[in-house]
Amino acid sequence: MTLLSVETLTVSRGGLAVLEGLGFSLKAGRALVLRGPNGIGKTTLLRTLAGLQPPLAGKISMPPEAMAYGAHADGLKATLSVRENLAFWAAIYETDTVEAALDQMNLRALEHRAAMSLSAGQKRRLGLARLLVTGRPVWVLDEPTVSLDAASVALFAAAVRAHLASGGAALMATHIDLGLEEAEILDLAPFKARPPEEGGHRGAFDHDFDGAFL
Repeated sequence: MTLLSVETLTVSRGGLAVLEGLGFSLKAGRALVLRGPNGIGKTTLLRTLAGLQPPLAGKISMPPEAMAYGAHADGLKATLSVRENLAFWAAIYETDTVEAALDQMNLRALEHRAAMSLSAGQKRRLGLARLLVTGRPVWVLDEPTVSLDAASVALFAAAVRAHLASGGAALMATHIDLGLEEAEILDLAPFKARPPEEGGHRGAFDHDFDGAFL
């Protein structure tokens, strides 16, 4: 089953195309890692897929309410405990997976700690644990293992494998080896947009808009 399909997609940053003619599909049980140099448009692509900005051209197909998007920010409620943060999101998505999320991301010993008191790596683990309580099949993640030590990267990889085994899919932008040998690699370099012709510059705010997700 195909969970995400992208056809002849062009995405922009500041009104200018950064990637064009991009096409790929993501089936249930599969992981895809985006690669490319800094600035090529990995984050822009993920934001477009998440609905935070419109594409300049092309088509994105996905079942309704299928995506959970994890950006650079952890999106935590600072004054709530680890457990309370997960319970909040579980209530939003009407799931009952808080206990499993605590165990999978090794947060059980921290469950009563306020999020504001966690280290950067602990906050990242909690941010990733939010994915586990959404119940959504498509994970779209931007540098998901930033601030994580090797043991925590392994925890994350195990969580991704469990998600894939349950029929989910994952799209991740990262330069770090996650130990997911089964993941496919998509190099974005061939899709880098050509510079605009003189006089063809779009206004910097013609296409982008703010939004919220997750």
